[in-house]
Amino acid sequence: MFSSDVKSSQVLSDDEETLIEKIETWLKEGDPQDYNLVHERFRRLRSLGKAVFDYPSIRETKYVRDVLLDEHQLAKSLLFFSASNHLLRTPAKVAALRSFLIAKFHAFSLLAKLTKGNNDLYTPAKNISYSVVFTLMAEDVYFSCLDDPGFSENTKSKLAYDLIALWDSGKDSRSIHHLMALSSLWTARDSAPPSFGTMDGNMELLRISIDMGTETEWEDFLKEESTNDNTRWALEEFLFGLSYEEIIQVRNRLKRHGITSVSHEEVRSYLDSKPVYSMFNDRDPRAIYDFFIERRDSCTLRKRVNAPGPRQTLEEIYLKYRIILESN
Repeated sequence: MFSSDVKSSQVLSDDEETLIEKIETWLKEGDPQDYNLVHERFRRLRSLGKAVFDYPSIRETKYVRDVLLDEHQLAKSLLFFSASNHLLRTPAKVAALRSFLIAKFHAFSLLAKLTKGNNDLYTPAKNISYSVVFTLMAEDVYFSCLDDPGFSENTKSKLAYDLIALWDSGKDSRSIHHLMALSSLWTARDSAPPSFGTMDGNMELLRISIDMGTETEWEDFLKEESTNDNTRWALEEFLFGLSYEEIIQVRNRLKRHGITSVSHEEVRSYLDSKPVYSMFNDRDPRAIYDFFIERRDSCTLRKRVNAPGPRQTLEEIYLKYRIILESN
């Protein structure tokens, strides 16, 4: 069967353990109560992690979705339980790993909260909580890739093994390469809140492109995807923080009433109901994940009912673009 070349002998990395030790020492001197809180929280996290990583790898599992697993069925089998309605068919290792990542996010978010003001401790704690969010998002992107007819079976097979490696280790090796690009994209998005104006998105896109700085892959991506409607629609949702349907609604109102531009304050009043997407804020990792999931679910619904609008989020499209570059 499959050989298991990914084993997690420790729950947290050496760097993570070193950071925890530094923060505990710092708290013990300044606030023993917070020290006890942190010490107990991470004791529980390690215990949970040991139980999670004790589950065998899917590489060592003979059956997934009640089908004998082999290399030719691997990508298709993994894709089967990506949907929430197949929750009870999800391998225990995968479900447990997701729970561990949530617990890890909360634990390092606590460290970031307690160390705010001490940048030597706060920044690495915050970055770890962000990396957990990126890992959770990476899982969704992998599933999206496995379901994409544009990827060859050979590429899908490689991505399937990368997804299993994520489940085995709790980390995504690809995130090391893509983290900077995604981080730059979200930071640029938050530093350039939509001004709406004529609702063409040109100003927002210009600001983000400037803030992306040396990310040449972003420029290449825009050039190659500029004529792709799905990418353009996904980009507009990302830029404006509105759904495709809401953007059409606002644009129709501008056209109907002969209005040339709309302000940030006015655009929300143009919508008849509560906005589909939550307010985006890159300073809160949860907001990044919420914004991504809300758009992903809207894309899934459009595909299901064959409605117009983006069928993938900008993050999925962008990461797929980078994966294809790596595969060539």
